[in-house]
Amino acid sequence: MRRLLTLLMAGSLALSPFSTTLAKDAPTDKKAASKEEDGQAPSTETAVRSKHSVTINGRSVAYTATAGTVIIRDDKGEPQASVFYVAYTVDNGKPEKRPVTFLYNGGPGSSSMWLHMGSFGPVRIATDSPAATAPAPYKLVPNSDSLLDKTDLVFIDAIGTGYSRPLGKAEGKDFWGVDQDVSAFTRAIQRYVTLNNRWNSPKFLYGESYGTTRSGALVDALQDKGMSFNGVIIMSSILNYGMRMPGYDEMFIGYVPSYAAAAWYHNKLANKPADLTAYLDQVRAFARGPYATALAKGQDVPPAEADAVARQLAAYTGLTVDYVKETNLRVDPSRFRKELLRNERRTIGRYDARFEGVDEDSAGEVPDYDASDTGISGAFVTAFHEYVSNQLNYHSDLDYRPTFGDIGKAWDWKHQAAGIKRPLQTAYVAGDLAHAMRTNPHLQLLSVNGYYDFATPFFNTEYDISHMNLEPSLRGNVHFLYYPSGHMIYLNTEALQQLKGDLARYYDATTRS
Repeated sequence: MRRLLTLLMAGSLALSPFSTTLAKDAPTDKKAASKEEDGQAPSTETAVRSKHSVTINGRSVAYTATAGTVIIRDDKGEPQASVFYVAYTVDNGKPEKRPVTFLYNGGPGSSSMWLHMGSFGPVRIATDSPAATAPAPYKLVPNSDSLLDKTDLVFIDAIGTGYSRPLGKAEGKDFWGVDQDVSAFTRAIQRYVTLNNRWNSPKFLYGESYGTTRSGALVDALQDKGMSFNGVIIMSSILNYGMRMPGYDEMFIGYVPSYAAAAWYHNKLANKPADLTAYLDQVRAFARGPYATALAKGQDVPPAEADAVARQLAAYTGLTVDYVKETNLRVDPSRFRKELLRNERRTIGRYDARFEGVDEDSAGEVPDYDASDTGISGAFVTAFHEYVSNQLNYHSDLDYRPTFGDIGKAWDWKHQAAGIKRPLQTAYVAGDLAHAMRTNPHLQLLSVNGYYDFATPFFNTEYDISHMNLEPSLRGNVHFLYYPSGHMIYLNTEALQQLKGDLARYYDATTRS
């Protein structure tokens, strides 16, 4: 998910007091936490356990944190990769009743650090979002919005990210692809469930960004192996990369409501409506109606129609009519991020349009950087390093990779989609997700969206899900949630609190039987 630049890892955190004691089976020698030599991943499975507690809804929740690795094997039984995870399990929970949720980020090439340190774990990093967070010392705080009161949590790092690495004769390319990645995650989750006696637990997947692409195919693959799931939560989703191919207008249509939300937030509308939600319903109607109709005509759209659409698009997005016409009615998201606040010599963020950046000059076509990336990356990276070493007592000779750029460059985008005979040349997984819901009619899909997300706009997600061709009996299994935040919804602490409450009700309803 993240395009992380080189960061200095030094710096200390001002840590709030936590109840933390090492379990009896945790190594007393810090070097013993992972048996590694010369920067190699551990060839045996590791588990470093520690005891903690966190207060959620006024109630103290005692839990065990486990930082460790599982080994996945090839068809011949040979070790193929060491997969790093951090699990949080409530003490005295009954496995057959206690839900377990597997969480991961995207990229491709991102570790699970962002969800781990920012969302529903028992601790989180405090940031100054949507302003840039100041350098160290940072502050880790107990997370009263943790999901631990509803589900155990397992954060998994994709192979090549975090501390997860290939083993033996395996290479990165064996895992760096749509289907290769799904195969690895399938085996890692199966192994974790087997080791920890969680086969009969209610089970959920929670992916962010490309993690939602992974989830669409992964739930179908796991269910094909006999592991049924209760729910799939997709946050800041992309289920169809084909939508971004040149020559298709659906991407431009999908961004219009996000442009309107950003213009509303930054007060760039001539008559700003009081109700953002109602306003975006109007914008959706325009985008799927007059705007989509005009774009479908391509270069043959009549001048009068093009003029009328340009005026309405400008009114909804805060851009000038002339600028919209110069783009042939097709406003690229990177250009929009530069143009909206150009007269203030500011840019807006890609992951989160609430963030503002300052370029070298205001004359360029696109922003020099993403302020919503640089504004929080240092805090998250430092927080994870301090937390995993000092709170979880896990130590490794490997470098922890928050992101690994080589993965995205080498990614194999071909996908053998459910119900399609020939492999697709790019990732389309809405069909896999639909197949998983047809074969398991109890599977509940929850789509979580940020209004100010320019990486995975919510209107495109709505389009993909509405084209899954689900029968009426299954459409009630699909649910949508929206928040005044960006790609990483949890950066807005008020949105995080709302999201936690909504998720709590989702888990209760999904596991009630």
